[in-house]
Amino acid sequence: MKLATQAVHVGDRRKPSAAIPVATPIVSAASFIYDDIETVDKVFGDEIHGYAYARYGSPTTDALQELMTALESGAGSVATASGMMALQVAIQTALTDRRKSVVAASALYGATLKLLLSVFEPMGVEVRLVDICDLDAVAKAIDEAKPGCVVMETVSNPLLRVADPEAIAKLTRAAGAALVVDNSFATPMLVRPLELGAHFSVHSLTKYLSGHGDMMGGVITCDADHLPTLRALSSTCGPMLGAFESYLAMRGIKTFPLRMERQCKNAAEVADWLAAHPQVAKVNYPGDPAHPDAATIAKLFPSGLRGAMVSFDLKDAGRDQVFAFINRLKLVVRATSLGDVHTMILYPAISSHRDLAPKQRLRAGIGDGLVRLSVGIEAMEDVIADLDQALRG
Repeated sequence: MKLATQAVHVGDRRKPSAAIPVATPIVSAASFIYDDIETVDKVFGDEIHGYAYARYGSPTTDALQELMTALESGAGSVATASGMMALQVAIQTALTDRRKSVVAASALYGATLKLLLSVFEPMGVEVRLVDICDLDAVAKAIDEAKPGCVVMETVSNPLLRVADPEAIAKLTRAAGAALVVDNSFATPMLVRPLELGAHFSVHSLTKYLSGHGDMMGGVITCDADHLPTLRALSSTCGPMLGAFESYLAMRGIKTFPLRMERQCKNAAEVADWLAAHPQVAKVNYPGDPAHPDAATIAKLFPSGLRGAMVSFDLKDAGRDQVFAFINRLKLVVRATSLGDVHTMILYPAISSHRDLAPKQRLRAGIGDGLVRLSVGIEAMEDVIADLDQALRG
C-alpha cells in the first residue's frame, strides 16, 4: 500500500461494535470497565487485547500509533505529549541495558542539545558531539566513546545539512548501539529511517504530520527488538498523548502527503528566488545542486521532493536588522514552529538556538543574520511579494 493511501486509511474503521465509525472517534475516558473482573485480569495480563487505563493505551491513541507504524515501516509506535518527550523516551529506551553514553550530531535543534547536555549528562550519561555528515569523524567518535546510542536528524535544524542514516546505522549497529533519528523535517514522504537500519524514528507531530498548528504531540516508531522496552517505559512514565490530540493528528495526516508535496514545490520556488535577491547573502536548501550533501540527498530523497524548509542569511545583518526585516512582514507568520499550512519565519538566535552561547552558535554556522523559513501551501507569488517588500525595507 502506498504512503498516500496509508495516510488516509490506516487506523480508521476499527471495529468497536456492530456500527463502525468511518472516522476514528475521540475516546477520552481515563479508565475502562468490563462485565466481569476475570476479563479485567486478562487485559492487565495481556492475555487478550483491551483497555484498562489510558496511561497504558486508549482506542484513539492506538489508532494514531497504528497509522504512524505503517507510515514509518516500523514494528510499533508510542505517541507522546510533545516531540521533545518523544526524543527523551526514545533515548531512554535506547540506553536501557546499554552503556550510558551518547554520540550526537553537533548540528541539532537547540532544545535537543539542551536535553542531552542539561538533562541526560547530569544524570551520568556521557555525551559526545560530532559532525554527523563526516563519516570518518562519526566512526572515530563511536570507536572512542563506545556509545549506547547515536542521535541525529535527517535534516538538521536550521542549516539543513543531510547526513547518511544508512551509513551511520551500519556504524552504530557494528558497535552494538542504537540509532535514534529525528525525522520531523524530512517526514516519511522523504525518508523512512527504519528502512535504512535505524532503530528509532521520532517526530514532532505538531509539525508537518498534523500540519495545522492546532495540536502538540510527538511520536516514536521503533523496530521489534526495542518495542517491548519502549511500551514498558511508556506505561510506567506516562508520556501518552491524549485522545483529542491524537484525533487531530490523525485528521491532519490524511492530507499530509498532499500538503508536503505542495510545500516541497513551493520551497524550491522560494529558495531559487531568495538565491537571486541582492539582500540575501546565502541560502540553505537541500534542493540546491551546490548543497554540501547533494550526493546524499540525491540518494535518500524521492525525485522532486527536497523538503519544505529554507534558511538564509541576510546580507550584513545583525539582530536589529533581522528584527526590522521580520517586523515588516505582513503575510509570512512570525511564529516559533514549522510545518503548518501557512509560511512561517523564525529567528534561531532568539528561539530554537537561544540557549546556545553566541560563540557556540557561530561555531555551528548560525550567524546573527540567519533566519529560518517554513514554507506553506499558499500561492508563492504572494509569499515572495511579502518577502521582497520586507527585504527591501
